[in-house]
Parts: sequence; structure tokens; C-alpha cells
Amino acid sequence: MGKAILFSAPSGCGKTTIIGELMQYFDCFDFSISATSRKPRGEERDGVDYHFLSHDEFMRRVEAGDFLEWEEVYQGTCYGTLKSEVKRIWDSGRVIVFDVDVNGGRNIKRYFGDDALSIFVMPPSIEVLEQRLRSRGTDSEEAIVKRLARSAEELKQAPLFDRTIVNDDLQRAVAETRKVIEDFLHV
Repeated sequence: MGKAILFSAPSGCGKTTIIGELMQYFDCFDFSISATSRKPRGEERDGVDYHFLSHDEFMRRVEAGDFLEWEEVYQGTCYGTLKSEVKRIWDSGRVIVFDVDVNGGRNIKRYFGDDALSIFVMPPSIEVLEQRLRSRGTDSEEAIVKRLARSAEELKQAPLFDRTIVNDDLQRAVAETRKVIEDFLHV
């Protein structure tokens, strides 16, 4: 079994941005592309940003045991980690980087134990989080309200992760996260 770094946070906390910065620094990283049953947003591409599956195909793959973990995050919208992604990355001798929701992060950590470092990215405040979600311009008002309600519950789970990083300043958050990862990987 190889090593894994998993990032979880409520939507809009900046985990994907932090991961993007770290991917440029750690050349041993390979990103695990999650599967989802939702439609692509904006410029998202299948096989790059997500593996986009119809809801029926997603559920067929769940039944076939293809997922390491999965969850119906919102009614009719599923996200999950395909076992084939883990195999692909570890077969190449690289460190897996996961960008997953909070429950997915907890499930992956439980599965990999000490071979995984779980990092929770926290917004400076719920107000800043709301501002970030609105400024993205990708979600309807109804979706933003749902995300904020879910975020309030997810934030309570931060203590269950190995480390919490507050993303109040991107460069500081990246530097702090980089140090935590270096310690974990012994580099």
C-alpha cells in the first residue's frame, strides 16, 4: 500500500485551489479523479475534472463494487472514488491526492489508516464562505442555500481530521499545508 493525502472541506473553502498549488510543488503526487453523477459545470471535462457518469451508470458501478467510497451528497447527485483510480496511481508508484467531501474524507481515512493524511480546509468564517460561493457564479440561489446548510454541519467534523488548515490567506494556507505534507512523507 502506498501513501495518500486527502483534502476535505465544505464547498467553496478553497481546497481545490490549494491542491492545485501543491501539485506543482510535489512531483510525486497524482490526483485521484472522482466520479460524479452530476452534469459538468463551466469548463469541466470528463476524465480530467471528474468521471461524469449518468445516475444509472453510477449506481450500476456501485452495485458492481467499483467504488472505494461513494455518497449521495445531494438528492440524485452522487460522488465517489473509483478503486481503479487508486490502482492506477499506486501502480505508478506515486502518492494519491484526494479532493473529497467531508464524509468521503472520513471514509477514506478509515480505509487507509496511517497510510493517509487527512486535511480539513476551513474557511475563515461562514460569511466568507457564502461570499466565495456567490462570487463563483456557478450555482443557483437554491444550490447556494443548500451548500451553506450542509457546510454548517460539515464544519463540525473538522476535529475528526489529522490536520485543519484555515484558508484565510491562500499563500499562507499553501505553505502550512506543504509543511504538514513534508512531515508526513518525511521529505
